[in-house]
Amino acid sequence: MHDVLYLLLRRLRKPLITVIVVYAVAVTGFVLIPGQDDAGQPWRMDFFHAIYFVSFMGSTIGFGEIPYAFTTPQRAWTMVTIYATVIAWLYGIGSMLALVQEPGFSRILRRRSFAKEVRNFNEPFYLVCGYGVTGTAIIAGLCQRGIRSVVVDIDQERIDALKMDDLPIRVPGLCANASLPDVLDDAGLQHATCIGVLALTDDDNVNLSIAIASKLLQPERVVVSRTESDVHARNLASFGTNHIIDPFRAYAEYLSLVAKSPYMHLVYDWLVNPYHRPVSSVYKKASGRWIICGFGRFGRALYDDFAQANVEMVLLDDNPAVLEGYENTVLGLGTEAETLLKAGVEDAVAVVAGTHNDADNMSIIMTAMEINPKLVTVVRQNLSSNRLVFENSRADFVMEPGRIIANRILAKLKTPLLPVFIERMQHHDEVWAHTLLNRMSNIAGDRELDSWSVKVNEVSAPAVMAMFEQDMTVKLQALMKNSRDRRHSLPCFPLLHRRDGELSMLPGELLELQPGDEVLFCGLSSAKGRMEWILKNYNILYYILTGEDPSFNLLSRILKRF
Repeated sequence: MHDVLYLLLRRLRKPLITVIVVYAVAVTGFVLIPGQDDAGQPWRMDFFHAIYFVSFMGSTIGFGEIPYAFTTPQRAWTMVTIYATVIAWLYGIGSMLALVQEPGFSRILRRRSFAKEVRNFNEPFYLVCGYGVTGTAIIAGLCQRGIRSVVVDIDQERIDALKMDDLPIRVPGLCANASLPDVLDDAGLQHATCIGVLALTDDDNVNLSIAIASKLLQPERVVVSRTESDVHARNLASFGTNHIIDPFRAYAEYLSLVAKSPYMHLVYDWLVNPYHRPVSSVYKKASGRWIICGFGRFGRALYDDFAQANVEMVLLDDNPAVLEGYENTVLGLGTEAETLLKAGVEDAVAVVAGTHNDADNMSIIMTAMEINPKLVTVVRQNLSSNRLVFENSRADFVMEPGRIIANRILAKLKTPLLPVFIERMQHHDEVWAHTLLNRMSNIAGDRELDSWSVKVNEVSAPAVMAMFEQDMTVKLQALMKNSRDRRHSLPCFPLLHRRDGELSMLPGELLELQPGDEVLFCGLSSAKGRMEWILKNYNILYYILTGEDPSFNLLSRILKRF
């Protein structure tokens, strides 16, 4: 408010002084110029009547000559005053309109309105810095789950796009530099209901500044940051950033499962990606030679993960310096058939187009598929504006950094148990993964598979805790029953159970729950909503456990005994 008043007073100083001087001179003139009363006697207007007359005359209302008819000198002075006050008002109003139209003043007003709206939040929300491809996907995912968020981005066009997006929940947005601590403060960093900060800009230095400011101002606040640099990743980890997402490393881990564990890869895909591939798309012949075109940051990340899985690789790059010290290398990008033939594309199982140029990547894929149509193709998409081309490229995998980061972050935000399950499941074999995949397919089919966690405590499961107080046993299967008909089950099943730090993969439905238990479920999103009813409604849970409605009054209990 002080900034607005200061700017108003500073910019309107001359117009205000002009109006004050014109009115002062006009009032003084009417006081000094003599007039006549209704009896023809000399009369002078006092300051009250002069101010009153100039006030309505200056606004062109015109109530007439008061309190007596004016003399010729008074009327002459009135004409001078009319033009002077009109010009003064036009000057003042014009200056005010020019100020209102200035971008700087508009930014101050928008920021004040934004900060006031955020201060009035009374429910949990995330502070999202950056509304690009990643931020757009994350905001949409949070809104679908009923979670509020606040957006800060340095590009006004992105903030305008946020306002135009058809989101089910109101999301305030501010165009500002998110690396500035005062901007983060206005966006709710120190708000009591802020549950996390997501640094998602395309500048690693800005993300680093956001993470540092967040940890200094609110050390307990969860901070998630994206980065595309090993140096920044180590820096972020040094001061306790909770989650660091590297799109190249994340996709390399995701893609390495294709070569070594295709069924495990599909389980991962179903749990993390909103639009998963069907079971029939499992690549059973993905073991063999992989050709990696472009040995930059993405290529090196793939090489590290593939080397651990003992995958045969051929590395291509047009810079001989980056290939020094590596075996099975070919100089060239792979945009020409000759280079791909030297790499053995005819009997390879997969080709990865991972350069920083989208045109080169598409050229590599098209050339390779002409030589060997049976190849598994992986293409890196650098610019979101090229999405339409990549969607119609017939590539098996499209690596878009923004989408990868969004899926990873949403998976971590949905439930902390999901990353734990994904890490533990990779210690199992393909038979175990295939069996799990069939269970998922029977539940979801072609629909999106959701995941959520349940913690047995007074906040998340008050109905279950009430049953414990009555010495009633609640088994895991009770949470998966249909509240309308207990003979039917909800479309979901448990993935992980944690009790006192001990983990149990795919727990049995007869497991007896205890206070403090945590369970990770997967299934359709409709099952999640119905399960929340069971966890929080005593009557529904009692019906599921006993098949009867609860009796609360004395008469109903007596009649029930007979």
